[in-house]
Formats: sequence, structure tokens, C-alpha cells
Amino acid sequence: MTTTATDRQDERLQSRDGLRGALTDVVERARGGDLGVIPVVVGLIVIWSVFQILNPIFLSSANLVNLTLESAAVGVIALGIVCVLLVGQIDLSVGSVSGLSGAVLAVLFVSEGLPVWLAILASVLMGAVVGWLYGQLFNRFGVPSFVITLAGLLAFLGLQLYVLGTKGSINLPFDSGLVNFAQLDFVPAWLSYTFAVIAAGWLFASGYLHARERRRAGLSARGVSTLAVRSVALLAVLAFVVWYLGQTRGVGWMFVFFVALVLIMHYLLSRTKWGRAVYAVGGNVEAARRAGINVRAIYTSVFVLCSTFAAVGGILAAARLAAANQSSGAGDVNLNAIAAAVIGGTSLFGGRGTAFGALLGIIVIQSISSGLTLLNLDSSIRFVVTGAVLLLAVIVDSVSRRSRTSHGRA
Repeated sequence: MTTTATDRQDERLQSRDGLRGALTDVVERARGGDLGVIPVVVGLIVIWSVFQILNPIFLSSANLVNLTLESAAVGVIALGIVCVLLVGQIDLSVGSVSGLSGAVLAVLFVSEGLPVWLAILASVLMGAVVGWLYGQLFNRFGVPSFVITLAGLLAFLGLQLYVLGTKGSINLPFDSGLVNFAQLDFVPAWLSYTFAVIAAGWLFASGYLHARERRRAGLSARGVSTLAVRSVALLAVLAFVVWYLGQTRGVGWMFVFFVALVLIMHYLLSRTKWGRAVYAVGGNVEAARRAGINVRAIYTSVFVLCSTFAAVGGILAAARLAAANQSSGAGDVNLNAIAAAVIGGTSLFGGRGTAFGALLGIIVIQSISSGLTLLNLDSSIRFVVTGAVLLLAVIVDSVSRRSRTSHGRA
């Protein structure tokens, strides 16, 4: 009996169904240099294990609740960095933009007496305008994004100092809804478990629809059993996290807000025409232009998103601190946001990364900070350790990129 090409294709499709096929896909992608989130997950397990051995308080419910809350503000900023890195560009001014956003919020809300929602809206719009300005300078004059945003770093830092004036610091009312949102508001237990069930159901439904589309196109796809096991595993993990964090205060609404932004950006990047265009521009800008993609519009959109997320992160940071001052957005905010995106698996060369990289990356960085703080070690050690982890992430990215190139040629 002669085996036709169609028969061989059907055999390949069937072999990819089920758990064994899923594991085969993971191994093949890893061999091809597509490691995904494997390195950062392994690194996170190692970091947590080491710190737990050195200090049993590290993995306590109370410390992990604080860790999630401290991750949200810079994590939102890192989410914007992911967007810019996907097109092969960089934004060095996110720290200054976040500090300016916090200052604008405090002045409008406290000093001018405007409603908090209007102050928040003005701060976010300010961030969007900054991103639009960056896009115009990049597209019309061809100024490298490194230079544009470096100038923005200095300019907006100066503008932040000007906005705050001689006071230098403005406290936000502790009884305001914004401060409560960042410090005291936690999701009820029943609603947290509901979110976990919804997340697992969404993972199964989206995976099933995507697999059905691939099968219709004659492509390999995950089987129903694989999708079901994956969703049940996610539900078990999320339910355990909700239960464990609930031993103290539970899941903070600010962290839920951050995760919601990550999910929204994941959908936009992976399921929309705009998202495909972003990856195309980051992979090969000339090929994207010849394919009919409006490259200038893509560049402008990612700059706007990055600065907008920086402004939102600045608002969350000010609410968390219940104040905006001259040091808001300064220090290591800028570097931590960029490091979180890179550690989370976003390539510095463009075209590769996910929104979840911001979530995983900032948890890694905040875990290092929290662990070293519990050990009463100097902040200088934290910078050294974070720098070493960042360098390791870039090395993994470079090696995997080289492996993908050689694998593609083969």
C-alpha cells in the first residue's frame, strides 16, 4: 500500500494530539531556540528556593501579598517596555514620565481640588501625548529612539520638579479611593475563586477555537485532552494561589488590575491584526513595509502605549506611597522596568516576546528585592544580583536567537 502525502500529513496531525504531542512540540521548539518562558520560570523557582532556605519568611503568605502589590506599578511600566522592544526600539524615559504623571495627579487632585478621576485622566492623557510626540520625532526626523527618550528622561524629570514646585512633595489623602485601591482594597475570596474559574475556562475556550482554526487550515494543533489538562492545571494553580494569599489579606485589586492589563495586551498582540503587524515590524521592518503594513503608525502606536503605561504606573506608584515627590520615578524604576521586560523573555532584537513577560519579569525582580531585604543585605547587592540576572537573560536571548537562525538555515 502506498502512503500518500495526505496520509502522512494526517499522521502528523494525529501525533500532535494529546499530552505526548504537546510535550513533543515543547521539545521541538526548545531545540529550535524558542525557549518561551521556560528560562524565567526555572529562574524564578531557583530564586524562591534559595531565599526560602535562607529565610523561611520569604514564601509566607504575608510576604507574597506584599510582593504582588509592590510588583504592580513597575510591572505596568514594564508592559509598555515590552511593546516598544517588540519593534526593536527602546524607551529610556519611562521612569521620568511615571514620576511626572504622579506629580500631575497630586497637583490636580490635592492642590487644585479636581475630582480624582479627572486628575487620573489628565495624567494618562499626558503620557499618551508624550508617546505621540516620540512617534512623530522618530518617524518624521529619523532620530533614534535611544536619543529621543534619553532627552525625554532629562526633560520630563525637570518638568516634574517644576510641577511639584518648592514643596517638593505632595501627600495624597489616605481616605481617598485611589490610596485605598493601592493599599487596602482586596478581592473577596469568593470573587477570587470566580476569577480563577473564568481564567481556566477562557484558556480552554480560546485554545479550542485556535486549534479548530489550525485544523481547518491543515496545520497541527493541540488535542482536546491536552487543552483540558492544561486548563485544569491552571485552575489548580490559581486556586492554590488564592487560598494561600487568603491566609492573610488575599489578592489585592491593584495586582488584579495589572494582570487584567497583561491579559488585554496579550489578546491584542496575539489575536489582532495590529499585534501581528507589531511582530512583523520587529522581525523585519522592510518586509513589513512591502507587505503593506503602515510601519509609521505601528511605531507611533507602541510609543503611545509605552508612555501611557508609564503614566498609569506612575499613578499606581503615587497611590501606593500616598504621595508624589521629587524621587518619584527616579532611582531604579527605569532600569527595573526595562530589566523586567528583558528578563521576562522579550528580545532586545525585536519580534519576539509576550505580554506575560512583563508579569514574570517583574515578579523575578521584586522577588530578588524582597529576598535581599529580608536578609538585611545592602541595596548595592540587589543591584549586582539584578544586573547578573539581566545579563543572563540577554545571553539566553542571544543564544536562542542564534540557534533559531541556524535551525532555520538547516
